Amino acid sequence: MWFRPQAATWQNMSWQDLAALSRRMAADEAELRRKFWRKLLRETANIPLVEDALTAHYCAFDRHTPLYVKIALVGAVVYFIVPDDLIPDSIPVLGVLDDAAVIAGAMKLFSSHFKPEHREAARRALARMGAEM
Repeated sequence: MWFRPQAATWQNMSWQDLAALSRRMAADEAELRRKFWRKLLRETANIPLVEDALTAHYCAFDRHTPLYVKIALVGAVVYFIVPDDLIPDSIPVLGVLDDAAVIAGAMKLFSSHFKPEHREAARRALARMGAEM
């Protein structure tokens, strides 16, 4: 672990030294978190399934979409987001496959309700995610 070499020297440190070290570690942690989320969002924008999920999201929240389609699409998007579903996402490959199957099924069933505006909004959102990060 990255803190073990520093922890070994803590016995001989003064309170001021320990406080300075704590501040430095906290700053490093904040920077690490910022870099982590930036990288995660940038990589997420490159996953093809995410564009489909965003398209379903934009269609579900379009006021011209019929209610039964909205309910089904919101259910599919929620299933995609929730990590503990029928097959938990922590199970390699299978955990993501069931999410992909639900999104793909919803996209296939309700493809006639997807408008070019929904797909364009999803592409713009992904472009923003990739560009901002």
